[in-house]
Amino acid sequence: MFILGLTGSIGMGKSTTANFFREAGVPVHDSDAAVHRLYEGEAVAPVEAAFPGVTVDGKIDRNKLSAHVVGNAEAIKKLETIVHPLVRATTQRFLVENAARGSRVVVLDIPLLFETGGEAIVDAVVVVSAPPEVQRARVLARPGMTAERLEALLARQMPDAEKRARAHFTVDSSRSFDSAQRQVHGILRAVAALPGRRIG
Repeated sequence: MFILGLTGSIGMGKSTTANFFREAGVPVHDSDAAVHRLYEGEAVAPVEAAFPGVTVDGKIDRNKLSAHVVGNAEAIKKLETIVHPLVRATTQRFLVENAARGSRVVVLDIPLLFETGGEAIVDAVVVVSAPPEVQRARVLARPGMTAERLEALLARQMPDAEKRARAHFTVDSSRSFDSAQRQVHGILRAVAALPGRRIG
């Protein structure tokens, strides 16, 4: 099974690109969605213990949690030591299930793939990219987003140029949806004959 790691900085169009892989019939594991599920289940008790007062109605309130961690490197590290192992466990389950189903290619959608060492578990990395002005306009158009918050988020992420330099494939999302979709199909053709890895 060939494992593609999909990543890209905030506002680069990674979620849209992940959907193009899904539309092409490729199973996608969304790490952000996994975190959302964990914040409603397995992660609630340990996160609340580490950051008292962030739970509302039995779920982690992301805004309350953000108030504790944004701009606080020590708090972010503490949160990551709780959440990252839980996400890795959901990723491993996804890989085992898809290997059992005989999936030829799968995608791991990991926003902080390079930052968390995720490239070690994939066979090739796809980076979604767009010019800085396009990225900035997209992100600042989001509800509740401010320039300060964007800068704090970007500070946690590896620069786009470095990601592109380390990628096996790049999807330029600054053009049309059709263009990005064609690039995804090109990547799938390129990896179709490549050997993957045994899972399980």
